[in-house]
Amino acid sequence: MQIVCTNAASQRQQNPLNGSLCNIEIMCTNFTSTKKSDWVKANFNVDLPEQEYPTDVFPSYPSPIVLQSHTTGRVACGLARFGLIPKWAKDDKISRHTYNARTETVKEKPSYRQAWKSRQYGLVLLDSFYEPCYETGKSVKTRIQLESGLPFAIACLWDKWTQPQTGEIVVSFSMLTVNADAHPVMNRFHKAGDEKRTPVVVPESKYSDWLAATQSNAADLIASMADLKEIQLVVGS
Repeated sequence: MQIVCTNAASQRQQNPLNGSLCNIEIMCTNFTSTKKSDWVKANFNVDLPEQEYPTDVFPSYPSPIVLQSHTTGRVACGLARFGLIPKWAKDDKISRHTYNARTETVKEKPSYRQAWKSRQYGLVLLDSFYEPCYETGKSVKTRIQLESGLPFAIACLWDKWTQPQTGEIVVSFSMLTVNADAHPVMNRFHKAGDEKRTPVVVPESKYSDWLAATQSNAADLIASMADLKEIQLVVGS
């Protein structure tokens, strides 16, 4: 799997985490959701949601994810909010801090442990995501995508939360991340001295395995997917 890294420094965008115009400094807070229905149909035999959703996604924005029922095996694709809201949350403000989940601690963290225990594993469908690169000495927003230009999937945890005032059921998700300190490409992102992290990119050959994962094999499966040495970056202009 090859990934293209494209300079997007000129694309300053509204960051809903602080309401100000800024470059994205923390991982991974911004990605582009896919609208390539043929690719989704070919890989999952499902359709993208009919509802409108943004291409450029930040925390609290809706984006398509793929889930699988552990009872019937049925695969479905629907919109979910970026930033996991656990069932016990009193409001949705917690989602500002739960868009990424560290795989090393996901089983113990209160926000994620029930979703992990319940095998609520999903796939985020996207065309690219953004990270800050500091090779020039300044933060340069950088787009990361497959060299082929095709969409891809990132492993996630999802949960359902009921809005107390309205009774609305909100499905939300958090991208799973792994350490990338030793990766020759992904360790180029973020500030010098900071731990390097990367979302878990799932190979097409393991889509079904991840969606049907159990508590006993999920961690091992992530470990096998976390070996990003097969992912080669080409830096574009």
